[in-house]
Amino acid sequence: MVYVLLGTGFEEMEAVAPIDLLRRAGIPVVTVGVDSKTVAGSHGIRIEADIEIGQMDLTAMDMIMLPGGLGGVATARSSQAALDALRFAWENDKYVAAICAGPTVLADLGITNGRKATCYPGCESGMGAAEMVADAACVADGKLITGTSAGCAIPFGLKLIEALKGSEAAQRIANQIVIR
Repeated sequence: MVYVLLGTGFEEMEAVAPIDLLRRAGIPVVTVGVDSKTVAGSHGIRIEADIEIGQMDLTAMDMIMLPGGLGGVATARSSQAALDALRFAWENDKYVAAICAGPTVLADLGITNGRKATCYPGCESGMGAAEMVADAACVADGKLITGTSAGCAIPFGLKLIEALKGSEAAQRIANQIVIR
């Protein structure tokens, strides 16, 4: 199962595109409201989260994902429960994924230290000791997966599928949505 953390001001494309792709691949996804059950994205699109953050069963997850959006990232950063969930996933050998400004939260937790990563252009100074990969839509380094931006949400989502179900499953979904 994949938990997707949604805090007020999250970037809608970076959340919805990967959620959609993961579900097309048959991977269970649970959206988690960090600060409320109904969460407004950075462009005013409201999402009704499946659960609130206190309802997560951390032992049941295979992956946790944090979309970007400066407001959503700030919300996650200010939530001890969100930070604890990300740290728990990393320390328990689960996949940890973030896109856009989201990887800076992982850097705050030391998760990106010594690992290859990417983030939104201009956020590199918040990436700590990560080994930054320029011009990549997304980067996987072991159980860490990072993405660059809203425009990279589909390749990022496909990389999440590849991590959980293999490259054939990711290619099947890419073919299904007609990536050109």
